[in-house]
Amino acid sequence: MLKFRKRKLHLKLKWGLLPGVISAIILGIVCGLFVPNWFVRAVLTFNGLFGNFLGFIIPLLIVGLVASGIAEMGRSAGKLLFITVVLAYGFTLASGFFSFAVSNASFPFLLNKSIPFGSLTQGIELAPYFVISMPPVMSVMSALVLAFVLGLGMTAIQGSRLKGMMLDLRDIIDKVIVKVIIPLLPYYIFGIFLNMTVSGQVIAVLTVFAKIIILIFAITAVMLVLQFAVAGLVAQKNPFAMLKTMLVAYVTALGTQSSAATIPVTLRQTQKLGVREEVAGFVIPLCATIHLSGSIMKIVACALAIVLIGGHPIDLAHFAGFICMLGVTMVAAPGVPGGAIMAALGILESMLGFSQAELALMIALYIAMDSFGTACNVTGDGAIAVIVDRMYSHKNRLS
Repeated sequence: MLKFRKRKLHLKLKWGLLPGVISAIILGIVCGLFVPNWFVRAVLTFNGLFGNFLGFIIPLLIVGLVASGIAEMGRSAGKLLFITVVLAYGFTLASGFFSFAVSNASFPFLLNKSIPFGSLTQGIELAPYFVISMPPVMSVMSALVLAFVLGLGMTAIQGSRLKGMMLDLRDIIDKVIVKVIIPLLPYYIFGIFLNMTVSGQVIAVLTVFAKIIILIFAITAVMLVLQFAVAGLVAQKNPFAMLKTMLVAYVTALGTQSSAATIPVTLRQTQKLGVREEVAGFVIPLCATIHLSGSIMKIVACALAIVLIGGHPIDLAHFAGFICMLGVTMVAAPGVPGGAIMAALGILESMLGFSQAELALMIALYIAMDSFGTACNVTGDGAIAVIVDRMYSHKNRLS
């Protein structure tokens, strides 16, 4: 049985992250209509400091989360683990490429390409009072390479000392995310939208937000139907009946915004699909960490929207590499609302060249749709469990 590590991460935001972000967006727009210039400059100063801190912490975040995530994946072995990992990563990749295909076909007709995202961190006439440079200890790509080398190395040698150090580093990064970054994100997003209002860009950006959210909700619904169609084909069961059973987990995830918090409900509903208890007890906790179909769909669509609006060319081969890397990187996503986008910031910066302003908009867009992505993740876990149960029992009969 997989020992699922439940991280005790509790947000101090009284309303939760999503209401905080929505409130920050509204306040930023309203305040931008009348606040004096000194206030805008003060907010820009905070945004500059926070943005520089994000740039500093991203390489450490990658090393701390990805290396330990890979090392922990190597603790268990066997056919059940192999089948589950392959299916989860396959579903995640398929969702990413599906999101890219639909978004690439739709966004050129839906989005306005005249929004200068790259200039949003600096006001048209206003500037921060001061800036403190916080250079990262290593580049993002160096952090990714180091994380994979350490993670795979710890899996190979089965050593305990380095693994213990990396697990401690992971816990430190978790604390930084939960105690510093997540609580300050609404204030950072407030500054972004305050500056957009002052610079006259807010209406265009909100229009983009609405179009992206509607499209992503539609493609997540379609992807769930496709996933359960595959599960129904393999297990010879009615896919729509299975999807109806898993809707309880979907609705629960809409409220919790956390795959980990929804595990008990997902586990119960998966067993109602006819999955054996021991298989469901292994697959569901594992997939809560490694299956991120809804999350990758959101990130790919939002990233593509920002690339299109910025007027940059879209290279299918480049985006394919980005999607494959994203699927691996998000395995180490912290178990908190918005955790997947935090884990993805590094490759958004290194592979797509996103600026701090574009990263901030990615965070705002992602969190605005966080419930939909999480619900897609946990509901799809049921489809994976059905397939694993069928394949594993078939292998056992043959052996």
